[in-house]
Amino acid sequence: MSNIRGRFNKPADKLAAQYTASLPFDQRLYKQDIAGSIAHVKMLAKQNIITEADAKTIIGGLEAIRKEIEQGKFKFSPELEDIHMAIEARLIEKVGEVGRKLHTARSRNDQVALDMRLFTKEAIADTLAGLRAFQKVLLDVADANISVVIPGYTHLQVAQPVLLAHHLLAYFEMLQRDYERFSDCLKRVDVMPLGSGALAGVAYKIDREFLAKELVFKQVSRNSIDAVADRDFILEYEAAAGICMMHLSRLAEEIVLWSSAEFSFIELDDAYTTGSSIMPQKKNPDVAELARGKTGRVYGNLVALLTTMKGLPLAYNRDMQEDKEGFFDTVDTLQSTLAVFAGMIRTIKVNETNTRKALDRGYILATDVADYLVKKGAAFRTAHEIVGKLVNYAVGKGKTLAELDVKEYQKLSPLFSKDVLSITTETSLAARDVTGGTAPRQVKKALAAARHYIV
Repeated sequence: MSNIRGRFNKPADKLAAQYTASLPFDQRLYKQDIAGSIAHVKMLAKQNIITEADAKTIIGGLEAIRKEIEQGKFKFSPELEDIHMAIEARLIEKVGEVGRKLHTARSRNDQVALDMRLFTKEAIADTLAGLRAFQKVLLDVADANISVVIPGYTHLQVAQPVLLAHHLLAYFEMLQRDYERFSDCLKRVDVMPLGSGALAGVAYKIDREFLAKELVFKQVSRNSIDAVADRDFILEYEAAAGICMMHLSRLAEEIVLWSSAEFSFIELDDAYTTGSSIMPQKKNPDVAELARGKTGRVYGNLVALLTTMKGLPLAYNRDMQEDKEGFFDTVDTLQSTLAVFAGMIRTIKVNETNTRKALDRGYILATDVADYLVKKGAAFRTAHEIVGKLVNYAVGKGKTLAELDVKEYQKLSPLFSKDVLSITTETSLAARDVTGGTAPRQVKKALAAARHYIV
């Protein structure tokens, strides 16, 4: 369980040591741990807690260890329970007794809190970049298919015609809210905890503001107990990630539907599909399907940490070691999903012939016919009832609304005249010329406005 055994009369049980070790997964924090240690040592020297010579020796040793890890030469010894002890033990091996001064005025509690905040700041920056990259792809695909019309759905039933670009912009808006959530999360991550010690602060005249400047934090934590016991910033990231994955999963579901033989609105590039082991005709949308599945795992990571934290008394408890594996998995899953979706959406081929055919199903212009009657003087509820009967009549005759003649329309209302036959998909789109609507003019404006976010 580490080599900190001064209080104990016997070594740790081997199984217990394996059970409590976090080194197999927290070793990915090596960059953050070394960066925090270097800043800490600089501060100790500045405050005359250790000498400049000792600081120089320790920093040199830490930088050499970083190179060893990056070059694959570092031995991660299983008997050292975490990345913090692994680096410190190697430092003492390299520089001798002076390496033991590294941990002056510091606890592993504030050390790990610092490492996790540094990691989360980087994760947010990478996530924001991934969101922006995917948003740009959505805009590019929308621009390239600006004239494509698809059926819009409610309850997965044909509802009204919309531009494909308008539909894609809906996902842009979702991702923009995700972007804002992660940006807001960063404000609360950007708090420097080092100097909080185990829970009560440290008994040395340290300079926490210097540490914050060195490690590029905007503020210093205000309460030492909260600083080491807080994992809200991880929960916030995981919550934002869960919402973002939900958005991606909704898009995944539409990709699965649209690429099916029943819809055939799009064809996915071969690079983002797989075949069947038995059915040679299959082209499966596995990337989209896996995104739906991985969304559940991201939710699980959030619930797991909420459950871990809910019963913990202040301050640090070893239960909190369980924050890392799920969090790392969430970060990796979200960022890889954003990246692979960008490639998948960028390479889709839209089958406009099939999207046009789909517009002929489901009496998609029924609302426009009702609006027509309203403009002729009918109350909307009356118009709604008339058009409902009209659709029922057309269904009985096996006709679309476009196949009915004026006399058939007039059987249900004298307000119908020949111009009712002028209602088309194009007039339906053009009529929705309101801010946020699917009219071509509005969608072009929305695309232009969205581009301002992508810098």
